[in-house]
Amino acid sequence: MTFPTVLPQCRIPDPMSAPPLRWGIMGTGWIADQFTRSVKAQTRQVIAAVGSRGAEGASRFAARHDIPTAHDSYEALVADGSLDVIYIATPHPSHRDHALLALEAGRHVLVEKPIALDHAQAAEIAQAARSRGLFLAEALWTYFLPKFDVIDQLLDAGVLGEIKSVHTEYGEYFTRDHRIFDAALAGGPLLDLGTYPVSLLARLLGEARRVVGLKQDDPSGVHGQLAVTMQNAAGHLGTMATTLYGLTPTNAAIVGSRATIRFGSEFNLPGPFTLISADGTQRLDYHEPPGRHFEGLHFEAAEVARCIAAGQRETPRRTVDDTLATMRLLDQIREATQISFSC
Repeated sequence: MTFPTVLPQCRIPDPMSAPPLRWGIMGTGWIADQFTRSVKAQTRQVIAAVGSRGAEGASRFAARHDIPTAHDSYEALVADGSLDVIYIATPHPSHRDHALLALEAGRHVLVEKPIALDHAQAAEIAQAARSRGLFLAEALWTYFLPKFDVIDQLLDAGVLGEIKSVHTEYGEYFTRDHRIFDAALAGGPLLDLGTYPVSLLARLLGEARRVVGLKQDDPSGVHGQLAVTMQNAAGHLGTMATTLYGLTPTNAAIVGSRATIRFGSEFNLPGPFTLISADGTQRLDYHEPPGRHFEGLHFEAAEVARCIAAGQRETPRRTVDDTLATMRLLDQIREATQISFSC
């Protein structure tokens, strides 16, 4: 295959064109706030209700975002028959129980990443959704962004050739009072930050035949940072590192036998990338302004709305099997680095 002369066009429809559904927000923390702001500003989706563990938290969130209904419990939220879909944005140790609560109430579900603590919990959620004929997706919003639709087209067309290696990392700084330092909440960077790079490895390299790695524990009782290498059945390699001690480039490189993709900003956020021929003599640039959660979270909501309105029970942009593959690799990384959770 010859190197292309132009990049494919993004196929993602305008988020404003997605049919409006009535959403319930479960949880009132930072990511719920970011999701609600992005969706209300850039789609026609209706944020109709919010539920929290108590009336005060739900009422504050509802007032801040002009949401008409505030439920004083998660049970009341999922029992609200006016809602089409529940977005679960509680801390991830609760994702399994809250996803099952919503599914058992007959609600379609979008679960914030990671979908659960391990593969077994994720498989239980998937089975519950499939047995009831309900929509389920993990809100790993990276793969709903326009740039990843273009990347998927390049991969599907074989432009990169055989994927030989994937190199990726993600680091942020957190103050000591952040929940990421709380062992009782499955803290440490692996599930919070590492889900992004690990999902990229699973997506591009498939199942790991071998995983090796090292971790450093933090005095708080969580792991503070880790680095791993995985190898698939073909012998190809993926590397991943994540830390909660400081800001890293949060970048990635996808190395194929015919071409490489490099990202011009954080790989998991809106932003540019460059396709480079294997010999480095040709390149094509994908131009997109770097952005953050406000500029990107609404794409996943619009996709969920389109799928539910069309009668689909999952999205091809991030299938349930994609999520399960990521959870399986996360389990392998935990085993290789001897990370355990106390919750």
